[in-house]
Amino acid sequence: MGRALVEALAANNDVIALGRSVPATSSRPEVEYRRCDLYDVEQATAALEGATAAVYLVHSMLPAARLVQASFADLDLVCADNFARAAAKAKVTHIVYLGGIVPEGAAKLSEHLRSREEVERVLASHGAKVTSLRAGMVIGAGGSSFNILLKLAQRLPWMIIPRWGTERSQPIGLEDVVSLLVYATEHPELAGAAYDVGSPSVLSYAEMLRQTGRLLGREVHILTLPFNLPVISLLWVSTITGASVDLVLPLVESLKHEMVATRGLEFQAAAGIAAKPFDQLVQEALLAEKASSDEPALSLRPAESPAPKPRARSRNVVSLQHFPNPQRLSARQLAEEYFAWLPAALKPMLRVTPLDGGGCAFSLAGWPRALLALSFDDVASEPGRAVYRLSGGDLVAPSAIGRGTLEFRTVLGGSEVITLVSQFEPRLPWFVYKYTQAVAHLLVMKAFGRHLVKACG
Repeated sequence: MGRALVEALAANNDVIALGRSVPATSSRPEVEYRRCDLYDVEQATAALEGATAAVYLVHSMLPAARLVQASFADLDLVCADNFARAAAKAKVTHIVYLGGIVPEGAAKLSEHLRSREEVERVLASHGAKVTSLRAGMVIGAGGSSFNILLKLAQRLPWMIIPRWGTERSQPIGLEDVVSLLVYATEHPELAGAAYDVGSPSVLSYAEMLRQTGRLLGREVHILTLPFNLPVISLLWVSTITGASVDLVLPLVESLKHEMVATRGLEFQAAAGIAAKPFDQLVQEALLAEKASSDEPALSLRPAESPAPKPRARSRNVVSLQHFPNPQRLSARQLAEEYFAWLPAALKPMLRVTPLDGGGCAFSLAGWPRALLALSFDDVASEPGRAVYRLSGGDLVAPSAIGRGTLEFRTVLGGSEVITLVSQFEPRLPWFVYKYTQAVAHLLVMKAFGRHLVKACG
């Protein structure tokens, strides 16, 4: 998606392309590549410098860390919030986002679709106008969802699938999505709304598998069960296709919903883009897959400079928790509430000593030195973000001092809060840390979330 969009936008625009790894050189003067990690809001701000509009395609990107304590939805949330904050600082006034179709009348959205809708709101929460295009499965060579569909149709002549096989979907082609993203970028007057996009084909997942099989020259026979088996579906799809469980899990969970553009395709009509039917999309994707596999080993594409690799045996930790904020406390107030609540909750084991300039040191009763010391970082902090930097302690590796942070951040207009530990490295041996200090931190943060709801709700 990213490569195709860069090519399409570059026809009439100067383009800044962001990624964790980028080409060392650009073969086109109108395209500038910038390395960017969206888990770093300052880095994101620098990367967006000079842009007037931005397209956001990020989804389920894991941080570079040895241990990650967070759901994929919360990781998506913090990346989107970092991007929106960076856009505000860089004076980017228009963001285009590709999300997922939100089924009308669904009692409870899957976490995958709920996260996509949440990202829409987060991107619009710092001042930029957002154009949201909501799509079902994108059919195109190299696409994760299409690859799963293709491998199932290639490898299994007989399938028994749960009830989700009868749910209908309205897929769309990669080329059509790219054209719509370009149109949205070049028409900011349409921002401030969400638009469903799709092809004229509305098919069940079972029928998509059958049609894909026929286009491959083979018959796919399917028996559909009258109930869903989420865990079995997850393991079965992952095993047959070779896709990771982390990739398949949110996709399988969302199969219980119909992904149909029930609100119409008015955005496509305005853009004058008549999307192609499913059979044509699959045929074009198969041809593109074949052309890609037939490429010579020596390519004329610019060589990529590798992304910075984590140090061997990286011990970095990222821990992110997400809570309601009933009283809409500011980020600094939330931090002060935490520093007051923690010693009271763990009394008499834990003591908290205030530090000059803000922050505090945590120590065990009877232990002469601090376990952790956190100093308030007034440079990195901003409205909605209170950042505390590790300044010492017996539980912190020397390499993390001055680099690791604990952050309290309000999101979605202050109605919710996230706590984020990043760039932390433990002093304890990794096995001991993972099953003691890491577990204790997670339990403490979840207890703090319950405290916020109970005491402040």
